[in-house]
Parts: sequence; C-alpha cells; structure tokens
Amino acid sequence: MNELRTEILVVGGGLGGVAAALAALRRGRRVVLTEEYPWLGGQLTSQAVPPDEHPWIEEFGATRTYRALRDGIRDHYRRTYPLTDAAREHPALNPGAGWVSKLCHEPRVAVAVLDELLAPWRSAGRLTVLQPARPTGADVDGDTVRAVTVEHLGTGASTTIAADYVLDATETGDLLPLTGTEYVTGFESRAETGEPSAPDAAQPHNQQAISYCFALDHVDGDHTIDRPARYDHWRSVHPAFWGSPLLSFSAPDPRTLLPKPRVFEPNPGDDALAVDADQSREQGDANLWTFRRIAARDLFAPGHYASDITLVNWPNIDYFEAPVIDVDEATRQARLDDAKQLSLSMLYWMQTEAPRPDGGAGWPGLRLRADVVGTADGLAQAPYVREGRRIRAVTTIVEHDLSQAVRGAHGARRYPDTVGIGMYRIDLHPSTGGDNYLDVGAEPFEIPLGALLPQRTRNLLPAGKNIGTTHITNGCYRLHPVEWNIGEAAGHLAATCLDDDRQPHEIQAKQPLLEDFQTLLTRDGVELRWPAGVSGY
Repeated sequence: MNELRTEILVVGGGLGGVAAALAALRRGRRVVLTEEYPWLGGQLTSQAVPPDEHPWIEEFGATRTYRALRDGIRDHYRRTYPLTDAAREHPALNPGAGWVSKLCHEPRVAVAVLDELLAPWRSAGRLTVLQPARPTGADVDGDTVRAVTVEHLGTGASTTIAADYVLDATETGDLLPLTGTEYVTGFESRAETGEPSAPDAAQPHNQQAISYCFALDHVDGDHTIDRPARYDHWRSVHPAFWGSPLLSFSAPDPRTLLPKPRVFEPNPGDDALAVDADQSREQGDANLWTFRRIAARDLFAPGHYASDITLVNWPNIDYFEAPVIDVDEATRQARLDDAKQLSLSMLYWMQTEAPRPDGGAGWPGLRLRADVVGTADGLAQAPYVREGRRIRAVTTIVEHDLSQAVRGAHGARRYPDTVGIGMYRIDLHPSTGGDNYLDVGAEPFEIPLGALLPQRTRNLLPAGKNIGTTHITNGCYRLHPVEWNIGEAAGHLAATCLDDDRQPHEIQAKQPLLEDFQTLLTRDGVELRWPAGVSGY
C-alpha cells in the first residue's frame, strides 16, 4: 500500500473539487486531488451536462474563478476551432447555440481548460492528482478524519492519504458513510424541516432520477445501434403521471405537470447567433435538438461539422425506478446498468420508431457520438447524479428560505455567514418514490457557511452538492456555478484554518473571524450578496 501526506485532501474531481483545490493552491497549500473517472469536471465533463446557469451569469452572480473558467472555454474555441468570423467576434460566444445555457459546449473543451488551470500547480509539485481512484476506507479518530484510502480502478493498488483537512467533493457524498459523518438522503419529513412541499414522513430512499447522457449528430446513412437487451421493457413503461410512454418526445411540463409534447427536428437551420438562452423567459426545450445542442455547425467553417451535435439529457432518459445510493454494490451496479439500458433504448426508439414530420418512422441517420463523451459504449462516463448524501449540518437550508411562494417580495433569506450566491429554480426531477416533478420558483439565494459544517466532524468539509440542503433545496443548489462556489469556499476555509490555526466551526461562530474570512473571499472574487433589485423566477 502506498502512503501520502498532504495538507488538504480533496476527494472528487468534479467542479466543486477542482474549485476547492485551486482555492487552496492559490493560498500556498499542498493538495492531493482524487477522481474516479478519466476526466476532471464532473457534471460538466464526465457526466456530459452543459452548464445550467441563471440569466445574469455574464455580468454577475458567480465567482471570479468560475467566470475565468467560462472565459477559458470561449478562448479555447477562438484559438483552436475554425469559427466563422461572426461567431469568433461575438462577445458571448455560445458554441452550441443551445437554449439551456449561454455557454453550451463539448465536454472535452472543459476538460482541456480545467487541466490548463491545474497544470502550473501540478508542474510545481504542489498538486498531486490520483486518477481514476475511488475512496474505499477512512481512518477516523473521534471527530477527526486522519486519512482516506483510495483504490486505483485500473491497477487495484491502494493509496492511503493522510491530511489535515479532508474535503468530500464526490458526486454522492461517498466519504460521509466511510468517515461516520452524519448525513441524510432522500426526502426529509415536514415535521423535521417545516417545508410546505415535504411529505408527512421521511422517505430516505425517495431520491431524484439519475441519467446517462449521450451525444448525437444526424448524418447520411443508417447508424442504428443494436437492439438493447431491455428495449421491450423500457418501450412498455408508461408512468401514471407521464401522459405518454416514457420512450416518446413527450414528458410532463415541470411547472404545470401537464403532458407536454416536444418537437424533435435535427439540424433545423436556425440562426445560431440569434439564440439568447434565458430560462427566466422560456424553458427552451420546445425543440429537443436545440435545447442542449453543444455544437452548432453554422458557427463553424463550412464543412467542419457534417451536423450539429446535441446532448441528450431529456426527461425521457431519467431513471427513477429505484435508488442507487446506500444500496449494496451489486444492486447499485445492476441499477446503473438498467439506467444505461434506458438511455440506449431511447436512442434505438428514435432511430427506429420515432414519428417524423413527413409521416415516416425512425431517424436512422442519428449517430451516437462516443468520441464526444470519451467512452466505448457512447454513453457518458458517469451518470448525472442530481442528488446524493447530504451532511447533517450546522445550518440546513430549507424551502421557505428561498421559495417565491413563501418569501413573496421579501427575497431569499439573508445569512450573516454567507460565503457565496447562486440562483436556480427549485427543480426536482421525478423520483424513485413515484413523484412527478417538483418545480418551484426561487429567489436569488446565498450559501451560508453553516451549511458547509457537519454538526460533529471537525475537519471534513463538503465541497459539492453534499452540503446542508434538504431534498427540496438541493434542487437549486446542485447546479454548476453553485457547486463551483461551494468548492471554492471550502478550499478557502481549509486553507484559512491552516493559516490561522483555527477550526471551521470556530470561524463560523466568532464574528471577527467570520468577517475576516468573508473579506478574504470578497478579495478573491467571491460574491457574497446579490445586487439590489434582482428578483427570481
């Protein structure tokens, strides 16, 4: 067994983990970063999900470093891709001209930019990245985590990393059970949280759907995949609340819950430069092809792309038959395989049976772009996990802290210990308990430091969507810029504790220490409050 010693260990190389590592490195600390999948970046890369962001993201509402990541993605395209002159000169270049975000792009570009951001620290020997590696154990002494053991997924070799501070940036909060840190899964009860949308009794196994995303283009020829083994099953699934078979171009409207047929039109020839993604005005999913399009061919030199490339992350590939968290490994793997079968079945249905505007059936020219997501089977390297384990925190963020229906004109709750901001609707996908969407308007919100502090464990910090939200508020704290902000704040917190010989809980509890920490964050480009007059949707 190999052994390493570092000051800060970050387990999980998604957006929160990378942001945490960068913050600590900029503060002069030594970091070990581990990641389970071949690509760093989590939901942005290995899960292949273009960024979900609020409409003000170009001007405010994100940290300086998150904005640098976005600028780096655009710069990468301008330097290396054959853009048209008009696209290259567009200040808010959206390479995919997708309607879900003002910056839809291929996941490999984000991988390149994240690697570039980390490269100087790796070269200097201050950052060690272990990849692909998964945590398998922990050495815990009372309320302190002494070390974490990870297993290399290629060789099976184990490495134990001792650290002063351990940050859990995994997608599902994997370190929480390994370290004995108290946590919650699924739905809390209304009696516990007071949330108007919570059930009467807790439902720990009622968790949001996961999705295996994939990329498609549409070109000449027949690119139909082999009939998936579970195709007959998934073709027969007709959820009671869906209004149609699951394999269709229809799904419930998240905001009205009424069945909503979508249009599917590959390569529609739309004006890509005119796309202005703003989910506060419209959801943008009328044409599924352009909703999460990640390469709009008309923005590039003629002939560079034979087709647009679109990213399939639609309700119809949401796997909500059973949970994949806190089940035995064989069950978990079987359910992940079934989720893959759902995604492949949706593709096969589109290629062979989907209705076309000309009255025909099937789009055999749909081609699975395995190269775009970096896998052999054509599905994303990792499932898109919307909800994982969440710490039992000093501060729990609840629905009535930010719900428009509850807060009215008062805006979201202001936290004295804010360490960042974010904005997204409370957006819960169908869940393993049989629930339909829960989609509630929200106000621009803050991230309280208390939500990053476990009630008991002293030196373990969440650095992603495992903070102290509920099942409901996780729906708006799980998106790309918020996860980055959480990780960045966690990295700064660990570095500050090392610099000043303090503990995280002490910084949150003592006003002078808290104010010093908030001043440090502000100086480093972390926005702590929303500008006056900004309201939600």
